[in-house]
Amino acid sequence: MAATAVRYLSAVDPHTAPGAQEPPRPRPDLLPRPELRAVREDEPAPVDAGHFRRVLGDFASGVTVVTAPAAEGEPGPAGFACQSFASLSLDPPLVSFMVGRTSTSWPRIARAGVFCVNVLSAEQAGLCRAFAVSGADKFAGVPYRPAPVTGSPLLDGVTAWIDCEVHAVHTGGDHLIVVGRVRALDTVEGAPGPLVFHRGRLGTFTPAD
Repeated sequence: MAATAVRYLSAVDPHTAPGAQEPPRPRPDLLPRPELRAVREDEPAPVDAGHFRRVLGDFASGVTVVTAPAAEGEPGPAGFACQSFASLSLDPPLVSFMVGRTSTSWPRIARAGVFCVNVLSAEQAGLCRAFAVSGADKFAGVPYRPAPVTGSPLLDGVTAWIDCEVHAVHTGGDHLIVVGRVRALDTVEGAPGPLVFHRGRLGTFTPAD
């Protein structure tokens, strides 16, 4: 087990202060499914889907695996590979990720109400591919431990992790925009550099200087 120094956030959450009432937790799994059509039936789409993918593929990103503990009634933890992760806010500490509305992992994460973002290292391309497959037992043979606050799977060998609870969910066309409130996070000492995704391929990061 990699030695990890946990840095808990020191800011006081006004919702958890003595005498404060905890606001009701959102139920993102109950969000109504919006109308996804962006154009009229009699007009062509403004952007070709294939061209859209090719152009946006020029934007390089890191790669993460978003995990959640087994919710009540679930057979085990949930998780999926995600490149659309981003830092969102410092005060309060928020992060975000996007997930397709057809994802089978997202409803399970939504029911858990918490998640951990595992930032994959350059040596974890195989793990990324395993968590990108739908319907398989993604955690078979994968070593992990509970994240310190939410208990979400914290995968061995990652470069960093962010332990969160679901803060809000917004619709974004055929995807959902999930906002997480950060409860704990850290980097892992001695881990290799990050895994990078660019033009449909996985690679590694090389500093320019």
